[in-house]
Amino acid sequence: MIRVVVVEDETLVREGLVAIVSAADDLEVGGSAADGEEALRCVASTSPNVVLMDLRMPVLDGIDATTRLVARGDAARVLVLTTVETDEAVLDAFRAGASGFVLKSSPRVELWHAIRTVADGGTLLAPTIARRLVEQRLRAPGGQARRQLHLTERQVDVVRLVAQGLSNAEVAERLHLAETTVKGYVSEALNRNGLRDRTQLVVAAYESGLVVPGGEE
Repeated sequence: MIRVVVVEDETLVREGLVAIVSAADDLEVGGSAADGEEALRCVASTSPNVVLMDLRMPVLDGIDATTRLVARGDAARVLVLTTVETDEAVLDAFRAGASGFVLKSSPRVELWHAIRTVADGGTLLAPTIARRLVEQRLRAPGGQARRQLHLTERQVDVVRLVAQGLSNAEVAERLHLAETTVKGYVSEALNRNGLRDRTQLVVAAYESGLVVPGGEE
């Protein structure tokens, strides 16, 4: 079972999300929270696989809560709840270490898929988000038109699929490899390029031109 903590400040929305998550056979709700501080305590006590994180909340917002979860080394992966794809706060959440985002207007099957994807090590990064991340980096002082990624030919194949949001299992199936082999390629790619996690790897893939937002790889 995939254990989920639901973090949302609006009571009716939070209760609805809890009901939707609980309706999937392979998902369970370990707890819920109405703000970031409560979320940190809930994650510490329930050890979830995924935190479904709202961004705009009282006391401690979703971005700061995500930053603290990543900094203290929690194993839970953060899936951001948002209302629009191009929200500046979503970009900040990815920088903080979130593994993906899902629109609040998404049907339940998409929410279930998103939870399963990030729980399995996948990253959900829409082309619109990737494009804005790259554009912001290029506008920053000292921004470069292209960053260098040091990858072997096989790692390139893996990273391109990871950038599409595929999980390790899905990449393995696509490339006819063992899942442990894919995990090894991802780890090597992270280490060789000084990247923290898959989210940074995906952003780097776009920044390097290895993957083009909205285009074919």
